[in-house]
Amino acid sequence: MRLCRFNEGRLGVVNGTILRDVTAALDVLPNCRYPFPSHDVLIEQLDRVRERASALADRASSVPLDRATLLSPVASPGKIVAAPLNYRKHLDEVRDDAALHQNNPARAQTVQTAGLFLKATSSLVGPGEGVVIRDTDRRTDHEVELAVVIGRRANRVSRQDAMAHVAGYAIGLDISVRGPEDRSFRKSPDSYSVLGPWLVTADEVPDPGSLDLRIEVNGETRQQSNTRLMILSVAELIELASSMYTLHPGDVIFTGTPEGVSPLVPGDAIVATISRIGTMSVTVNNGT
Repeated sequence: MRLCRFNEGRLGVVNGTILRDVTAALDVLPNCRYPFPSHDVLIEQLDRVRERASALADRASSVPLDRATLLSPVASPGKIVAAPLNYRKHLDEVRDDAALHQNNPARAQTVQTAGLFLKATSSLVGPGEGVVIRDTDRRTDHEVELAVVIGRRANRVSRQDAMAHVAGYAIGLDISVRGPEDRSFRKSPDSYSVLGPWLVTADEVPDPGSLDLRIEVNGETRQQSNTRLMILSVAELIELASSMYTLHPGDVIFTGTPEGVSPLVPGDAIVATISRIGTMSVTVNNGT
């Protein structure tokens, strides 16, 4: 199933170029009182939501996708985890380009050595909201990535058991300011984590380790690769992340980007595609 959030937080089931408004399926979610959960309740209750959405879809009103403002399919992740330099050719391009490693080649460490990092949840937007360049005087790059949404609590999970904890997948854009600061600082401005266009449930992606991914900017292909070239697989990333902190329903893992990262400027039009997931269009805007 492909579940999206759109317009003012409505819930849709996507079928081709049409989405069915199944917002009424949210009635199955439990009522919450303060202190509110620190995880995403919809993802926690995904099986119940899917069952209710399936029952409603045939009779639900339809909305053309091109008339909907697509939001992040995960509304309230507890954390966004990201993998640096998880493709060998991207690792090589960072080592070879001082603009990427900031005259410090030692920063170009493999993901096994560097570990993972966190992006602020306040940076999360959907494709329909667009990217707003925070500082036009600094280089800001696109990075297309497979994004994994955690569906079950995972703590010290082995790679052999990791995939049972996945709710589904989406396309992620890790927007990155280049500079000497820590990754989490440079990658956490508002709108610098784009997630969409919808959540594709795990049953529709039997092998996340064999997906084509591509990003075009103004019609020009900038990045094109396949997830089989990741250094650490999805299962290995879940094992690594859960070795240090507990993953909860709705947590998102950005799995790393391939080679071809390059600058964005206001006015650019991004089209990002991952096979078996879909395509999302994102505009780049000026925040000043």
